[in-house]
Amino acid sequence: MMSDAMTPQNMLSDEELLRYSRQILLQQIDIAGQLRLKHSRALIIGLGGLGSPVALYLAAAGVGELHLADFDTVDLTNLQRQIAHDTQSIGQSKVDSASKRLLAINPQIRLQAHRQGLDSDSLAAAVAAVDLVLDCSDNFSTREAVNAACVAAKVPLVSGAAIRLEGQLSVFDPRRADSPCYHCIYGHGSEAELTCSEAGVVGPLVGLVGSLQALEALKLLAQFGEPLVGRLLLIDALGSRFRELRVKRDPGCAVCGATHGQ
Repeated sequence: MMSDAMTPQNMLSDEELLRYSRQILLQQIDIAGQLRLKHSRALIIGLGGLGSPVALYLAAAGVGELHLADFDTVDLTNLQRQIAHDTQSIGQSKVDSASKRLLAINPQIRLQAHRQGLDSDSLAAAVAAVDLVLDCSDNFSTREAVNAACVAAKVPLVSGAAIRLEGQLSVFDPRRADSPCYHCIYGHGSEAELTCSEAGVVGPLVGLVGSLQALEALKLLAQFGEPLVGRLLLIDALGSRFRELRVKRDPGCAVCGATHGQ
């Protein structure tokens, strides 16, 4: 009889060992880290320029269950940067288009689809059902709502943004008393914030930010490295420069202040 430590759920198959062999070779990941990825669940909100590389890399890396949330359909103008989709996908749900691509890359992963916009109740339930959330949306109101849901559920959030030739990235982990949340940094934002459809964006920039989001997610899920908590990474694509700012939790934050005080 098989012991608990040797059940199929706690092992990697020969195919999995071969598929993920290049990252298993890293001592920071190894088999233990790969098993953590296999049993992890991540919610990706937005399957556009940021969400495309995030979903592709997490699927390829063997994150066991990906929850995909996007209410939009694929448009011709998306294809310049949203690499999870192709010309044949125009008019399709982005969730359906991305799902086909992800399963073609790695048929061993499981997918959960959210094709409708998430209201406060469904967003809270979606966040509570996963180990990690990646905000790949393109508007402030969604980012604020996702942040509030993550703080309430104590689920880590990897947040990225890109517009024109500038990008930003940070990790917010409400499990840590020293971690700020999105609201600590950006407050109530601005309703005048532009989207890529209004201001434009270069494709490789969203690919870069999304790839970094995927990397931060793997670090958190497989438990290696130093996540970008308490730090805001600023990317200047025009000058090929990276700058890091230290950011602190606001004790009086309307979203996380009371939670961390408990």
